[in-house]
Amino acid sequence: MVDRDVAVVTHRLSLESIERASRTIDAVFRNSPQYECEPLSAALGVRTTLKLETLNPIRSFKGRGADFFVRENADALVGVDLVCATAGNFGQAMAYACRALGRSLVVYCAANANPLKIERMRAMGAEVREVGDNFDAAKESAKEFCAATGARFVEDGLDVAISEGAGTIAVELLGARHWDQVVIPVGNGALISGIARWIKHHAPDVRVVGVSSTTADAMHASWHGQRVIERDSVATIADGIAVRTPVPEALDDMRGIVDDMVLVDDEALVASMRLMASLAGLIVEPAGVAGVAALLEHTELRSAASATVVCGSNLTVDQIRKWLIDN
Repeated sequence: MVDRDVAVVTHRLSLESIERASRTIDAVFRNSPQYECEPLSAALGVRTTLKLETLNPIRSFKGRGADFFVRENADALVGVDLVCATAGNFGQAMAYACRALGRSLVVYCAANANPLKIERMRAMGAEVREVGDNFDAAKESAKEFCAATGARFVEDGLDVAISEGAGTIAVELLGARHWDQVVIPVGNGALISGIARWIKHHAPDVRVVGVSSTTADAMHASWHGQRVIERDSVATIADGIAVRTPVPEALDDMRGIVDDMVLVDDEALVASMRLMASLAGLIVEPAGVAGVAALLEHTELRSAASATVVCGSNLTVDQIRKWLIDN
C-alpha cells in the first residue's frame, strides 16, 4: 500500500457523524467494557486491551452501525421496505434496530448459515429467507429481489452510516488509551474503516492493523493489491470475516488510514478462542478473536501495546463443544 498523507485523502466517513452516533445510537450498544486482560497479556507477551462488543442483545458490534443507519435514514426510508444479506450478525443487528424503530425487514442468508443466528433474527421479527450455499449467493438473491420490488438493499461495508456507527467504538477506546496499536478483524470493512477514521484523526500515531483469514483472504489481497481481488470460494470457520467479493467502497474507505493487513489461520483462531475462555472467561466466535489470533501468530505485532475488539460471541452448543471442550 502506498503511503499517503491522511490529510489529503477524501473520506466518505464523517467525523461529525461518528461523534453524533456516539451520542444517539441505542444506549444498549454504547460504552461497552474495555480493560487490559492481564492473564492474556502475559500469555501473548504484549499488553493487550480488550474492547468487549459481545455484552449486548445481539452479542456483536454490528448493532452500532445498524442502529445508526436506520436512525439516520428514517425520513428518507418512509414507506420503503428494507432488505439485507448476512452471514448472521449483521442480520441480527438490522432485525434488532428495525424492531426497535418500527420497521419491517427481510433478511437473506445462506441455507447453511449459523442456526443460532437465524433463530435470533426470526425471534426479533425479521423475515429470513435461506437461499444458496454461501453468503454471496444470498446477497445476489437479495439484490435481485430489491431490483424487482423497489425495496432498499442495506449493504454492510457500502452504506456509510453503518461504518460511522462502528466508528463509535474508537471514540470510547480513545477515552482510556493504554495502547499504541489496534488490531481489528476485517469482514466487509465497516468496523476497521470506522475505527481507523476516528483514530487516525485524533491519534495519528496509533498503528491500525486489519486481520483476515488465510482461507478467506480477499480483503487482505485487495488491500495489499490496491484493487478488488475476488476469490472463487472461502473455507474458514470464521463466517464473520469470510468475504469472497470485497465492496470497492469499503476498500477505498480503508485507504490511507489502515497501516497493515495480516492473515491468521483457523488453528490460531481456535487456539485464541481457548485462550479467551480460559484466561478471560469469555466465549467468543472465531471472527471475534481474530485480533487476538493475529497477536498470537504474528510476533512482530507484539512490539507495541495493543487493543483489539472482541466483536462477536454467537456460538451454537455444538460449536462450543467442538472448539472449546473437545480436543
